[in-house]
Amino acid sequence: MIGLSPLSIALLAAVVTGMSAAILAWRERPEAGATWLALLLFGQVWWTTFLVFELEASTLAAKALWYDVQWVGVVVVPVGWLLFALEYTGRDRYVRPSVVAAACVAPAITVLVVATGDPLGLITTDRAVADTAVGSFLRVDVGPWYYVIAGYTYLMGLIGSVPILQLVRDDARPFRGQSAALLVGTAVPWVSSVLYLTGAIPIPGLDPTPVAFAASGVAYLLALSRFRLLTLTPAPRRRARQLVFEQLHDPVFVVGTEGHVLDLNRSAADVFEVDRRTAVGEAAGAVVPRYDTLDGERGDVGPLSIVGRNGRRPYEVTVRRVTDNHGRAVGRLMVFHDVGEYLGQQQRLNVLNRVFRHDVRTETNLIHGYADRLTADSGDERALSVVKESASRILDLSERTRTASELFDPVSEPEPPVALSAVVEEAAADLREEFPDARVSIDGDVPDVPVPSTLRVVAANLCSNAVEHDDADAPSVWIEATVANGWVEVSVADDGPGIDPAEYEVLAQGTETPLEHGSGIGLWIVKWGIDEVGGSVSFAEREPRGTAVTVSVPTGDAAPAGGEESAGAETHASAGSAGTGR
Repeated sequence: MIGLSPLSIALLAAVVTGMSAAILAWRERPEAGATWLALLLFGQVWWTTFLVFELEASTLAAKALWYDVQWVGVVVVPVGWLLFALEYTGRDRYVRPSVVAAACVAPAITVLVVATGDPLGLITTDRAVADTAVGSFLRVDVGPWYYVIAGYTYLMGLIGSVPILQLVRDDARPFRGQSAALLVGTAVPWVSSVLYLTGAIPIPGLDPTPVAFAASGVAYLLALSRFRLLTLTPAPRRRARQLVFEQLHDPVFVVGTEGHVLDLNRSAADVFEVDRRTAVGEAAGAVVPRYDTLDGERGDVGPLSIVGRNGRRPYEVTVRRVTDNHGRAVGRLMVFHDVGEYLGQQQRLNVLNRVFRHDVRTETNLIHGYADRLTADSGDERALSVVKESASRILDLSERTRTASELFDPVSEPEPPVALSAVVEEAAADLREEFPDARVSIDGDVPDVPVPSTLRVVAANLCSNAVEHDDADAPSVWIEATVANGWVEVSVADDGPGIDPAEYEVLAQGTETPLEHGSGIGLWIVKWGIDEVGGSVSFAEREPRGTAVTVSVPTGDAAPAGGEESAGAETHASAGSAGTGR
């Protein structure tokens, strides 16, 4: 260091500090922001190093040469700072090639002008050597592009500081320390540069910005070592929160205080078939399902029956206020929880509990009573017939229970869609085989479209129950199937006596009580199967006698992969009676 001026020695100290920080940052790759921070520090080191060369040069030409070389570092620093700040704070979606290229346009023009000798005087119009008490400096008269690139540098620095400033009040202490050190590291050179540009520095030609890099390097070293700048970054946290919002299975809407949609996650767009590109900014009533019910509400609301891509499903909606740091309401968060599976399981448990407590016990008591009669009179044909019929009903009940258990087994793999024509033909063929006396008709042509495989069980129960509960010698059953707008309607009509309206009123309510319950599980299996695919079932009287039951389900391409709905589904019943399974 013999022969170097005190200022050059101070600048070399800044070079050592900055290089140390740059090496530490480079070694942390590929941590978020590591590459760009290393680039920023490299720019500072480059600028400072060649300023030393300029100071120690003895001629105007040599000083001018090293002054021009410094511009590479000058324009690298703001670009590195901006990209580091974006990536470090988790805004890496902006750090893409197009953004990087746009950020480098002005720096590239600057370097190109300098490399070509600045023939138009865009950066400097005149150069002279200024001898001062602290050293020999190159004094320059600046051109118009100098102010452009200076303004551009400050703009980039300001934009990069905004996300860093947001961490100053973060709940996590390490992030507060990191952000404070980063802001100090960038603010000190900024202040020095502003003082130089405004002429506040009394020494002609002296730009103190590289000198300030010494303080900047210390701040960055402190952030890297003491506050673990690149080993404990907020980027994954921000990204993780975004992923939680986006990947959350439940649909979520964010609504502003003025009743407009501010955001929605991917699930909300998919389940309720909303275009995210146009939904933001729209009135919540036109986008958020059942918003008229939710407006002004807080807490849990529902279950609400809502039609979406998966058909009609019951949702419980959690509504929460979104507040700022001052406790002022800035919006509302609405989370839709599909409770169909939970309600369906609860409903099935209640029904199956009733079956085993009431139906099976009744049949068992009946068998016991007539068994006693057979003990007294083994030739009692009436008693023997009743025992056989009761045992047959128990067997049928157990088969239906097993069907329900297998149909709604949550761990079973869902079956692929089947052709509607195959479902109808299979149901009709099985009915003719089981009940040879029945007259089974298929009305019209059955469309050959895919439908959920669950419709097989539903159709089989509708058809068999229509015959079982028909008191005619030759029961008649009519099956019809139609398709419209992605939905399939299958209607099964009979000429039977029908059943008590209380049967399907219990079904519509979705709950049974000791005084109000069905007489079997056949109709429940129909409802559960339809609910599973987001459909509906309706009942209507036929003239002069009989009942028509119509189930409506989405086609196989539109049906959900699984999950059940119960109380939230709509079961439509007319004022008549139904001849389907009890």
